[in-house]
Amino acid sequence: MVLALVALAICVATSAQQDRDTSGVPKTSVNAPPPEARVDINRATVDEMMKVPGLTRVWAQRIIRFRPYRTKADLEEQGIIPAELYGRIEDYIIAHHLKQ
Repeated sequence: MVLALVALAICVATSAQQDRDTSGVPKTSVNAPPPEARVDINRATVDEMMKVPGLTRVWAQRIIRFRPYRTKADLEEQGIIPAELYGRIEDYIIAHHLKQ
């Protein structure tokens, strides 16, 4: 019984450490552009959004129609685009806050 509890504690501790990003920097793919080169979903035109790999004109128009966004994750969380598409474009977009 004690051995089972120890094994469970080790598994929980190990899985918690694997999910932690200790660098403080969001994880991005190797091919992702630097933050200053990403497309701002709150300001970009359709033509500017077309530079994002995997984004079609229809999806770009839909993103523009439902502006503004607090974060880029709003695209998926609010159902603007499907999760699969968000996974492909998330490293190429950013959502700057609009000044009021």
